[in-house]
Amino acid sequence: MSIATSQQISKWFELYKSIDVTFTKEIIKTTGLDTRGVFLKCIGEQWPCVLYSSSFSGAKIVASSKTALMERIKKANNMVSLRLSFRLLDKPDPMSFFIGAKAAGFTPYAQGGGDLQFASLVYTQQPPDDYIEIMGRLLEANINSTRRREDRILLTPDSMRRMALVTKDSVVYVQGVPRRCILRDLSFSGAKVIIVGLAKFLVGKACSLRVEMDEPRETLEIPGSIVRYEEVEGRKDLTAIAVHFDEQTVPMSYKMHVNDYLSQLRPARNEDPAQAAAAAPAGASAPGGAPPRAAPAAATSQK
Repeated sequence: MSIATSQQISKWFELYKSIDVTFTKEIIKTTGLDTRGVFLKCIGEQWPCVLYSSSFSGAKIVASSKTALMERIKKANNMVSLRLSFRLLDKPDPMSFFIGAKAAGFTPYAQGGGDLQFASLVYTQQPPDDYIEIMGRLLEANINSTRRREDRILLTPDSMRRMALVTKDSVVYVQGVPRRCILRDLSFSGAKVIIVGLAKFLVGKACSLRVEMDEPRETLEIPGSIVRYEEVEGRKDLTAIAVHFDEQTVPMSYKMHVNDYLSQLRPARNEDPAQAAAAAPAGASAPGGAPPRAAPAAATSQK
């Protein structure tokens, strides 16, 4: 993870401080949250918990409802600390820190058999810069995937290096049948690829495009459909096809790679906070909403 400037940290904090991001399995993987390193601390003792959602101003967690913990919280006048831990690619050891908070309310967790509860925490201090950078990059990428959805990246050795694309050689699966292809350009919303043979009969068909990324090394398969084709000048044996992604299923990690490159070329304009909230990741919302009834994805991962 590259080092963000203090100005960028301040910008992310001001723009996104009220956006509550739900820690689904995809968000956990993308941010590097170490679910085993999340604890609620009160009067010197730490209790394991599940981070359900968080903004820059507070968090919702799934915590124990045991009497011992509740007595400690009451004794501390509801003052607690939330311990978070993240595993980052450029750091050999997990990065952990505490955020001071006040317990603002508790709600029974219906699927916890009476042993668990939702706890709403209001931060009493600004989260560390490292946390703001992790979440700020994620939120910015998701917002720009809407605002800059048509900005196309022509794949050159330089652009591939900057966005951590491993290779142009790829595979597009058309209705489950693999066809080798070469990536020509990429965007948040789609791609243009070159295949061998005619492609007129492929237009309108569902497909899935394989994209190999680095940092972290992963092979992504992005669902979409073929929306048009065109001839490749001077090559009658080749055809270029345009793939439009199913934007609801584009992996967050892909969005972040594309955003990292586009942000280097032309910094995005300052977003309006209301627009930022509207474009936040799935499950994100303004703070203050009722705790969800369904079991959080992160909860099952720690059983």
